[in-house]
This record gives sequence, structure tokens and C-alpha cells, in this order.
Amino acid sequence: MSSSTLDAPALERLVAAAVAAPSLHNTQPWRFRLDTDTRTVHIHAAADRALCHTDPVGRAVHLSVGCVVLNVRVAAARFGWEPVTRLLPCPQRPALLATVRLAESVRGAPSTGWYEAVWRRHSSRFPFSGRPLPPDLLAELTDAAHLEGATLRFPGRDDTDRVLRATREAEWRNRADADRAAESRRLVSGPHSPSLGLPSAALGPQDALDRMPMRDFGAHRHPDVLPARAFETRPTLAVLSTAHDRRTDWLRAGQALERVLLLATRHGVRASLLHQAMEWPDLRRVLDGLPADGPRVHTQMVIRFGYGPEGPASPRRPVEEVMEADV
Repeated sequence: MSSSTLDAPALERLVAAAVAAPSLHNTQPWRFRLDTDTRTVHIHAAADRALCHTDPVGRAVHLSVGCVVLNVRVAAARFGWEPVTRLLPCPQRPALLATVRLAESVRGAPSTGWYEAVWRRHSSRFPFSGRPLPPDLLAELTDAAHLEGATLRFPGRDDTDRVLRATREAEWRNRADADRAAESRRLVSGPHSPSLGLPSAALGPQDALDRMPMRDFGAHRHPDVLPARAFETRPTLAVLSTAHDRRTDWLRAGQALERVLLLATRHGVRASLLHQAMEWPDLRRVLDGLPADGPRVHTQMVIRFGYGPEGPASPRRPVEEVMEADV
């Protein structure tokens, strides 16, 4: 049942849906403020949640906030509002990444299933069955990214191998980098809020054949922490990219990413994010050039799709921890 009244329970549901979005290492690098006069949700980057070694330029923060924006749009439509979005609305306030004004809805009933998928979506870092996704679904996922101004491409076998090599190299570098490894470990086992970071059960195993480069979050493959299992031999990977690489492109890519992930969730498809190569500029450029005969793009995320276990969800901060006082 939808309601266009912006009362406290409605605002709480809206923000709770927003924070269900994915973020690098589940840092949840966002905070919210509501302008009650204009009924506008202001979405800020949270500087204290940034990963200064893994994400020094803040690109991953922008992608995460883009995912938040898409969730706000989905929830707004579900509750009977028309979301009016602005990206980077105030150059003098660089931490203000987006606003979403909740206008009275003039459209028909929203599509069913999107809002429900917000709550069911989470990453699964476990082995998938290897069963291929139907061609119609691949086309639908591609169209979903295009709706948000991004490109989703499913590489062929040779390019998939190149993506895996670049991701594996990035994972090796991350393990060898003491600062990045320590940053990852803090979000798994270090002193932080129980609503942040990743529970050990959500990490998943490592690939016993060392083919699928799953992030080990600084565990360095200790068998008591990350056991080894066999992963799918021919994974279904998708590369999400944009034509440009500005901050607005990062935010649009985040919205595209979340739309794709929600659509996959609606179809019972699991997903995990292979972000490692995005964290090293030279390896990211390798992915930018795939395929060799295609246009030069800017890779924003590698997504692994498949059928398999849901895996446990990571915690989220309660609404009162991410909301600021009204302006």
C-alpha cells in the first residue's frame, strides 16, 4: 500500500531502503538530510567512511551513493512520489552528491517487484552452479544499464580471461600492500560498529583452483578464515562502463549498477562485485580497452552473475545513525 504523505514512518522506510544499497567493504559512506520545506532528500558523502588507501579518489564512494539514489527512486515510486533527481547540485558543497525531491506522483502504479528486490539484494561470494543465464535476461540486464546512461557488456571467452587476469593481478597487489590489507581487515574483524563492515560468514571461500579471484579481505587465505572450494569454470561476467569518467558518470554508473543488481535479484540470479582491478589505474585501463576493436570506455565495475546460494547479508546502519537534523 502506497502513501504520498511524508510522515516520520514513511521517511524511515525511504532511508532504510536507501541504505540497503551496496558499498565497497560495506562502509556505507553516506549520510542524509531532509529539507522539509521542499520535501527533498540530500545525500552526502560521509568522509569518515572513506577508504583512503583502497579508494583514494572517491570513485567507489560515488558509485555507492549512485546505488543509494536508485534505491531512493524505487522507494519513492513505491510510496506514491515522483522522484526528481539532481546530481552534484551545489559545486560549493562537493560532499553533497545528490538530491532527490519527492514530488506528487502523476504516473500510474509503479512496476511490481523492484521495491521488494531492494530488501532481497545482497552479494553472494560463494561458488555458482555454472548454469548460463538465458539470452533474454542478458539483453534485459543490458537494457537496464542503458536506461541509466551506462553500458553493460558480457565479454566473450577470451576477454573474460583477460578480465580475470587483471582482477587476479589486482588481488595479488592488494594482498601485498600492507595499508590496503589492513584497511580490509579492519572492516572484517577490527573495532567498528556492528552495523558496518562484513561478518566473516559473508566473505565466502576462495577458489581451490585459483581461477576466480575472490577478495580475501586481508585474510591472506588462512584456511581457518577462508576455506577453499571449487568455483564455476566458465563464469558469467559483465563489465559496466561509461563513455566518460567524471564524478557525474560515477554517480550514473552507480544507479545503473543498482538497477542491474535489482533486476538480477528479481530473476533469482545471484551476483558479486569484482572491484579489485578498479583500484589500480593501470589495470583499470586494461579493462577500458576491451574489446580491442571497440570504443574506448571507462570501466566502473565487473559483476559476476550466476545461480547458487544466496549467502548471508551484511548489516546496515539504522536510520537514526545516517540521518541529520532537518534543514
